[in-house]
Amino acid sequence: MRTSDILRDGFGRVKEAVAEVLEGAEETDLSFRPDSSANTVAWLVWHLSRVQDDHVAEVAGTEQIWVTGGWRERFDLPLPAGDTGYGHSSEHVARVVARAGDLAAYHAAVATRTDEYLQGVADEDLDRVVDRRWEPPVTLGVRLVSVLADDLQHAGQAAYVMGLARRRR
Repeated sequence: MRTSDILRDGFGRVKEAVAEVLEGAEETDLSFRPDSSANTVAWLVWHLSRVQDDHVAEVAGTEQIWVTGGWRERFDLPLPAGDTGYGHSSEHVARVVARAGDLAAYHAAVATRTDEYLQGVADEDLDRVVDRRWEPPVTLGVRLVSVLADDLQHAGQAAYVMGLARRRR
């Protein structure tokens, strides 16, 4: 088994978790907040998808699907074009309002692009430095594992919040 196969499996698990969270979701579920400072399901799924789109596009040397796939216009969020949700305040979180179908479709498109990219990644590629702003510099392997870990955490958070929202019904 190659390292890229393990990464593909991990990102595939994120895709499955996102689809499961969004299946049968109602608008009120997506905007539910356990308290006034908590993240919504819509924000969590949008954010994890945006970060994956942004970071994988950067290391692959491609444009983000958010832009090329028309998702920015489809979502029509009152946020800057390149916003991924990093550092969002509670007010910013509330601005991310989306339909379950749009969230699922955007994430699926990002997941497909990620999987296509990972198919071409060789083990020796993982040592390539992709970000020199950090000490030590960030390699491709570290970047991909970082995105995967972040996505899995947010997918779990989304599942938890969705569970609370559904119990509230």
